[in-house]
Amino acid sequence: MDPLSSVLSTLQPRSALFAGLQAGQDWALSFPPPEGIKFNAVVEGCCWLKVAGLSTALSLDAGDCFLLTQPLAFELASDPRLPSTPAAPLYAIATATAGIARYGSADAFFLVGGRFTFATNARLLFEGLPPVIVIRHDSEPASLLRWALPLLARELAQPAPGSELTVQQLGQLMLVQALRLHLSDTQQSFPSWLRVLADSQLAPAIQAIHADSARRWTVAELAATVRMSRSTLALKFKLSAGLGPLEYLTRWRMLLATTAIAYGQQTISAIAAQLGYLSDSAFSHAFRRVLGQSPRAYRALTQGERTSSKA
Repeated sequence: MDPLSSVLSTLQPRSALFAGLQAGQDWALSFPPPEGIKFNAVVEGCCWLKVAGLSTALSLDAGDCFLLTQPLAFELASDPRLPSTPAAPLYAIATATAGIARYGSADAFFLVGGRFTFATNARLLFEGLPPVIVIRHDSEPASLLRWALPLLARELAQPAPGSELTVQQLGQLMLVQALRLHLSDTQQSFPSWLRVLADSQLAPAIQAIHADSARRWTVAELAATVRMSRSTLALKFKLSAGLGPLEYLTRWRMLLATTAIAYGQQTISAIAAQLGYLSDSAFSHAFRRVLGQSPRAYRALTQGERTSSKA
């Protein structure tokens, strides 16, 4: 399995609240900070996007998509100078039809989108990304998004048997493709843990780490997998990921650990041993350094959240 697929499979992305918005005339709507990753795509018309903390509004045309990678409030509007109205009431069951909210004349603009939550801590993957990623419709690599977007819009506007599953699958397909397109954008030069997954030169080292995460890898051993010197490998990791190869190994272990702790029945000691740690204290120190809390505190928190969500 390639590195991006293995990471996303571990995170178990789950789309939720996929819905549409139709608007017309002069309109401006405000949205609260989303939980997880917010994905939206403009089907018809155009709009302006304003994200909290960003000084410039972004113009979006039909076919454009955007990802919000951080929990920031945002606005969509026909004119960025208009005062906004909260969008949440429009999506209430009483006012939304077939998952599509309507505002104004609802005849000039159509947007579909959803929120992706994850089964485990996704911060390790998405930190370092810009708060908003825009994928333009007129780029050749965006052809898959152009194919999937009308299908997704039709399933929302005209539900049929199996529509809910179809929407979920199409949504995840578009999320992966949007991340692919972002990673292939050579103009984006900032390092991130996600970007290293798309580095073809580092792929053998990443695959080796993922295939045997419990091994006590050295920089020299990883350098041998990509036929580089240790210093060259360390530099390329730093430029691509913003961290060294052994720190990447630690973060991958912690990503595996959060899933095992939150959803498994194994003891903390067993999880630590499976991930290559010789003692509970070494594992706990690494976990606390990356996640900001102890493994036991993380288990109590995640299990408490799951219990409350079922209540």
